[in-house]
Amino acid sequence: MMINTPKIRLYIDDNIETEQIITLNEKQSHYLVKVMRLNISDLVLLFNGRDGEWVSEIKSFEKKSVVLKLVKCIRIQEEQTNLWLAFAPIKRGRIDLIAEKATELGVSRLIPVITAHTQTTKVNTARLRANANEAAEQCNRLTVPEIIEPISLKNFLSSWPLGRILLVADETGGGAPILDIIGRSGRKENTAYTLLVGPEGGFSSEELDELSKLPFVTKIDLGPRVLRAETAVVAAISVIQAVSGDWQNDKV
Repeated sequence: MMINTPKIRLYIDDNIETEQIITLNEKQSHYLVKVMRLNISDLVLLFNGRDGEWVSEIKSFEKKSVVLKLVKCIRIQEEQTNLWLAFAPIKRGRIDLIAEKATELGVSRLIPVITAHTQTTKVNTARLRANANEAAEQCNRLTVPEIIEPISLKNFLSSWPLGRILLVADETGGGAPILDIIGRSGRKENTAYTLLVGPEGGFSSEELDELSKLPFVTKIDLGPRVLRAETAVVAAISVIQAVSGDWQNDKV
């Protein structure tokens, strides 16, 4: 029997296997029933970031939940890009935008980093995770970025993974053009990048000096204009993905 691909996608935490019964949470159930007006036997796509994408069928409506039965796997799980984003937390709304756009652009890990000029040290990681989940649902992605709890810049740098390059957006003009850096690092090497974008006040002179001493740090320049943090994130990630990321046809 041919199954038409549903348009609605939902991220779930449950493990997924054939004919499994899934009970959605209240928020997702409300969305299907009250917003999308779905009925018994309607189909919904489900994914969990581990087991691919599955067609499921609505079997029943409970008091505050919808019960679905998994029918068929239509996409096998794909490998994530090895691109991380570290950023100084900014005001609510704009930090939500960072989580959303970074997810759409394929970032696999989001790391709030507290710097000397960071505007706020309070980060609602549950909210960031919810934004990332919703963005993954809408952009047809099979994975969701890992959300790390806020960490100081010092601790962020202290246990750096071997072989990973830290690209630091240097607003003082001390970096090389990002396209030159990404091009030299080499698409063939499958380089693991982390992008670090500082606060709107920029990194302190002490922080820039410390970063300059680290062998895994490469400072990058994002052009002649002063960019807001969320704009810098989108611009830099787009270049990385276009030159050495999964925008390439031969990437997974």
